[in-house]
Amino acid sequence: MDTFELTPATAGAIERSHAGHIRLVSRRGRNYSVVLTLGILCLLTVVTFVRMDFGTVDLGRALAQTWSDFCAMMFQPALDPPLGAAHFSWAKVAESTLVTIAVTVLCTIISAIISFFLALAASENLSNPLVSNAVKGFVAIIRAIPTILWVLVFTVAIGLGSEAAVLGISFHSIAYLTKSYSESIEEIDADVIEALSASGASFWQIVFQAICPATITKLLSWTFIRFEINFANAVAVGAFAGAGGIGFQLYQAGNYYYNLHEVGVIVYVCLAVSFALEFISVRLRRRYIIDSDN
Repeated sequence: MDTFELTPATAGAIERSHAGHIRLVSRRGRNYSVVLTLGILCLLTVVTFVRMDFGTVDLGRALAQTWSDFCAMMFQPALDPPLGAAHFSWAKVAESTLVTIAVTVLCTIISAIISFFLALAASENLSNPLVSNAVKGFVAIIRAIPTILWVLVFTVAIGLGSEAAVLGISFHSIAYLTKSYSESIEEIDADVIEALSASGASFWQIVFQAICPATITKLLSWTFIRFEINFANAVAVGAFAGAGGIGFQLYQAGNYYYNLHEVGVIVYVCLAVSFALEFISVRLRRRYIIDSDN
């Protein structure tokens, strides 16, 4: 193996920080384009803010009212506010939350199953280049379009409801997981696949005896990550696309009833569910991924 000899000329060319540490990036070769771009963007932001016409709006009063609304929403959550009648009951909130969770689970299961088979076709070490590039190009186009637009497309096609949310979220989730799964499969040594093929193993024998055991931990990890993303998407599409669930109640409380106290309750419910899903996800990772590696 080649060795690196530190000559006096080389030692003199090494840059060190004030603390004596070796600089991994040369100061002379540093790219200042990022700093320049950020500086220009900050300058444009300040100029735009100064030149913006606020009309007759009192900016100070507007900021004070915004803070007051935020405090009412986050520090005074209630379904029975002091002023006005409650529009939601705890039973209704719980039912809508379960609908959102059900949509999340269903989207994740559907997308994980379909993505696995698409990933086999998209992997360069399992498929021919033509099929691989075609699948990768197709899912790249799907990923380029936001989830909310796919939900709106299916809402127009089949109408408002959870069905449009399931189809729209699953459509984008399939594209996301196909890319993630295929990249995990492509990390397998090609010699292993070639050796199994030479020994007479069929394609599905290679998949279930070599691909799955070697990539199962990564596939599960990507699936858990997408599960958390799908919950956030389910809340968002429920609020903005009328797809039902807790997100639709959030939209009604904020934009229809103008009740900040009920908005606060729904926000805290969404946060509680998110923390619960994260806790369950971490526990499952430790039990079935980390422990299996050890």
